[in-house]
Amino acid sequence: MINNRIASRLAAAAALAAALSVGSVPGALADGRAGTHAYADKTVKADLPPGDGGGWEGDGLYLNAADNKKVDRFLARARSAERMVSPEMQAVARISHANLIGFDHRLKSPDSLKRKVATAMEEVPGQSVEATLARISDSVRYTLQWPDGSYSRGVAIASSALALWGNDSVKWSNTWARKHGYKGINSAWRDPRSGHIFEVQFHTPSSKWAQVATHKLYEEQRLPSTSPERAQELQEQQDAIFASVPVPDGADKLGAPAQTRPTDARTLPAPVDRPAAA
Repeated sequence: MINNRIASRLAAAAALAAALSVGSVPGALADGRAGTHAYADKTVKADLPPGDGGGWEGDGLYLNAADNKKVDRFLARARSAERMVSPEMQAVARISHANLIGFDHRLKSPDSLKRKVATAMEEVPGQSVEATLARISDSVRYTLQWPDGSYSRGVAIASSALALWGNDSVKWSNTWARKHGYKGINSAWRDPRSGHIFEVQFHTPSSKWAQVATHKLYEEQRLPSTSPERAQELQEQQDAIFASVPVPDGADKLGAPAQTRPTDARTLPAPVDRPAAA
């Protein structure tokens, strides 16, 4: 349950969501490239990116032509979903007083996604590309950030707003209580209009800094060519960086919001879906 003060702030989202329908969409929202989209009563259509229909390879990893085409279709659906979810995330950031970090990188790049898919398929021999893609939650991703002192309250407001808009919470990983390794909250949500899953990370400035500082170490650690000895060395380096991150009061106790009944979603209006600039 959310208290009256949080509920009042969530109610204010009506005006904020309406404000998103006035004037032009910010530049970061105006670069959607493919497809048309609408809400639950309409069909999502996405155009495939141009390509030669061949396979993909990079960093010693490989996808055959058929699997590569399926990943391209998944990427097209992600682009269509992003154009619906992004206005909502802007409103959530405003009502929770969060900074929306890295918004220009809200879509995972094709090479990054294909590397992730190929790595997962190599780690689990025989796993199909469909099964692998079903486990991908960050093809569309956002990061909300608050100062340490307002972090826990900000996460409660933002996650409650997402649930009230009808997004299903399908993953909630709170690692603030860990003694070693990554610190933060990684969540995944299913957009009720497109059915696509998107990721929302909740960070403080320190935890976000640590994530960026360890990114290359983590990427090297996951490569199939990385030896067990090197992987352990990389993990120790990451642990040392995350050990310096302060834990905000109450952060380790934050849980996913309660499931919202369909009628409750009407508490907040759907953000206005705007077309990309020509």
